Amino acid sequence: MFKPALLSAALLALAGCAAPVSTQTPDAPPLDRLAERYVRLVLALGQHDDGYVDAYYGPPAWRAEAAAEKRPLAAIRADAAAVIAALQAHPVPADALLQLRRQYLVRQLQALVAYAAALQGRRLGFDAEARALYDIDPPAFDAAALDAQLATIDRLLPGPEPLAARYNAYVERFAIPPQRLDALMRAAIAAARRVSADHIALPPGESFELAFVRDQPWSAYNWYQGGYRSRIEINTELPVTVARAIELAVHEGYPGHHVYNSLLEQALVDGRGWVEYSVYALYSPQSLIAEGSADYGIALAFPHAQRVAFVRDTLFPLAGFDAAEAERYVTVSEAGRATGQATIEAARRYLDGVADAETTVRFLQTRALYSEARARQRIRFFDRYRAYIVNYTLGETLVADYVERVAGADAQRRWAVFAELLSSPRLPSGLRAP
Repeated sequence: MFKPALLSAALLALAGCAAPVSTQTPDAPPLDRLAERYVRLVLALGQHDDGYVDAYYGPPAWRAEAAAEKRPLAAIRADAAAVIAALQAHPVPADALLQLRRQYLVRQLQALVAYAAALQGRRLGFDAEARALYDIDPPAFDAAALDAQLATIDRLLPGPEPLAARYNAYVERFAIPPQRLDALMRAAIAAARRVSADHIALPPGESFELAFVRDQPWSAYNWYQGGYRSRIEINTELPVTVARAIELAVHEGYPGHHVYNSLLEQALVDGRGWVEYSVYALYSPQSLIAEGSADYGIALAFPHAQRVAFVRDTLFPLAGFDAAEAERYVTVSEAGRATGQATIEAARRYLDGVADAETTVRFLQTRALYSEARARQRIRFFDRYRAYIVNYTLGETLVADYVERVAGADAQRRWAVFAELLSSPRLPSGLRAP
């Protein structure tokens, strides 16, 4: 039920906060005014953590004002609580998309409050942090399911050595020579783009730049610039395999992060004037949709048979590898991706203080089949991003279940549902089966 007195009180509370004057006109819809407050709060919190604002292409003056003011964390939390109250008091819109918008703003702000509290020293356990920031309840570790997956890899790669040693020795045979990496990555991205463009109307003029970096806790990153442009960075600190090149081309590019951010900008920022989508708060429910859809896009863009053909006919020749090994290599690589649940369990134990770094490295080696170097890189990721790791495996599962439940077995329909998801203000909790 609409409560005008409560809404007025909340808006008055906002007006009393020490914040820049709104650029919205007095007669702007309430959701638009509250959305602007959300953007400004994200930018304000970004002054306390330079990794929090993953992308921003709204008014430059707002970022400059946030930097000049540098609001205290307590004030940011209080202001965010007031905006949440105003949103919850706002009448539920009749339009289904506006309902999603309202729910999105509330949940994103709740995550902002939780992250601000973390910056003030309030640490949550791994599962509680995943719920508070990413709108997901991580399931208990299913050791039996993982054992079954490891048994599959064991059959594919027989031998007397420990499975992790066999697996890493095999996949590292297909590490791309450094002098061929640029050409191969560009070929993989171009192929991913062609497939995506066959199914999704990409915004006109969309583009990306590709760069190679080192000394990062991640293997690749998409820095969205706005205007349908991205900078894709590939970390070459560890070898990049042919399978990983395909995964990164999709995940960071097409139909992954670049397409996701471009479609949101086209449909919601440009198409509807929804300013909240001009900012991306990294530690928020949006990340589970972003990472989950980017990982789901790998199988969507390159089903097994097409992936084998692409590796055999294009990527292996570019890298100088034997095309006759393509089928086995793709099968092993696909099986290896299913160990993601072990990575989540490793992060849970490490961040909850159950296991130290060395124990976690060994767990990642034996249960997730990481090399030692990759396991140590993953520890750096846990230290920096904490429970963010849930967004990959759990996000992919959630997106896959949603798309395939709505679309059924029709491959073309799956692409249509996937594109609609990338263009809409949906939350992880909104993707779960009723």
